[in-house]
Amino acid sequence: MTVRLAIILALSATSAPALTLEFPANARSVAETIEQFGSRKLPISAFDDGDIQSIWAEGEVRQEAWHVPSASITTLQILAPLREQLMGAGFDILFECEARDCGGFDFRYSLDVLSEPEMHVDLGDFRFLAAQRMGEERPEYMSLLVSRSSARGFVQMTRIGAALPQAAIVSTSTKTPDTTAQVLAGTTPTLSAMAADTELTVQLEEIGRAVLKDLIFQTGSSKLGDQEFASLETLATYLIANPNRSIVLVGHTDAEGSLGGNIALSKKRASSVQKHLTRKLGVPNAQVKAEGVGFLSPLASNLTEAGRTINRRVEVILSSTE
Repeated sequence: MTVRLAIILALSATSAPALTLEFPANARSVAETIEQFGSRKLPISAFDDGDIQSIWAEGEVRQEAWHVPSASITTLQILAPLREQLMGAGFDILFECEARDCGGFDFRYSLDVLSEPEMHVDLGDFRFLAAQRMGEERPEYMSLLVSRSSARGFVQMTRIGAALPQAAIVSTSTKTPDTTAQVLAGTTPTLSAMAADTELTVQLEEIGRAVLKDLIFQTGSSKLGDQEFASLETLATYLIANPNRSIVLVGHTDAEGSLGGNIALSKKRASSVQKHLTRKLGVPNAQVKAEGVGFLSPLASNLTEAGRTINRRVEVILSSTE
C-alpha cells in the first residue's frame, strides 16, 4: 500500500501538461539541456542600483536554444508571437524588458545563458521575458531570451517546473504568425548556408578543415561581397568563444591563367575573408592568418565551368595544436 501510494504521488508530481510553442518553419533547435532537480533565479526586474529582483524557482530545468535564419527579422518580431502563445497557454507575464532598459551588460551577465555558438547575445540588441502559470503541484515558469546577429535570430527558452514527459515543449510549424511570416518570406537558407552553419565547427574540430561554401568569387576577382555570409558568422562566433583556437584561411582558384598570378589572387581572396572576420565581425587578428595556393589543390575538374566555379573557394584550416 505504501509503495503504491509513493508511485501515485510520483506520477502526480510529473503530470504537468506539456507546452508546445510554434516557431517559423525554417527555425532550428541547436541545443538542449535538462536538469531534473535544479533551481534558478528568474529576474522580474531590470538591473538597478547593483541589484535585480528575482524569483527563486525550483524543479526540472529545461533550456533550449533555437536559431531563426534571417538577415532582417528583429528581436521583437521573434519575441511577439512567442509571447502571445505563452499568454494563450495560460501564462501571466511577470516581467519584460529590452537591452538598455534591462540593464545591458549587468543584466545579461546575471542570466544563465547557453554557450556560443548555440546562443549568442548582442549586448545592444536583446529582449527578455519571464512568465508564470500555476500547475497542479507547483508554479511553472518560462523565460525567453531573444537576440540576433546580422544573419540570424537566437532564442533561449528556460522552463522550470514539474517534470515534463520526454515530448518536446517546442516545435517548428508552417503556421508561422503573420508578423514573422512577412519578414521571413524568401529567407529560407540555401543548402550551402545551412551546411556551413551546422557542420563547420564540427568539421574543424574533427578533421581540421572545412570549405566556406557560401562565399562567391568571380573569375579574376579577389573582392568578397558586402552581404552577410552564414559561414563567416558561424566561424566568427566559434573563434570569439574559443580564444585558444586559431585558423589559416587558404584561398584557391581555378586553372585559368598562370600559376604565379593565381597564387597571388588566391591569397588576396583569403585576405579579403580575413578582413571581413576581423574588421566586420570582431575576431582578434592573432587568431586568423591568410595564405593562397592558386590552382594546386582542386576539388573538381577545371575542364568544365561548373568545376572551375567549385575550385574558386576559400578553405579554413584549424592551426591550433591543443
